[in-house]
Amino acid sequence: MVRFIILLIILVLALSYFGISIRNIVESPTGQDNFSFVWAHIKDGWEILVVWIAGLIQSIKNIF
Repeated sequence: MVRFIILLIILVLALSYFGISIRNIVESPTGQDNFSFVWAHIKDGWEILVVWIAGLIQSIKNIF
């Protein structure tokens, strides 16, 4: 977790160094569309993973 926070701080500093504004990216229509697209796929992937794990647990329960 600490490693993730450090990498996030380094990423923000690198973007700042190159003059890239995170706020402008997030607030732009293209940025919002991209985030919506990625979030939809993350949600779909999560649902598939949950169903797969539930099936796996049910199979293990049926064996024992």
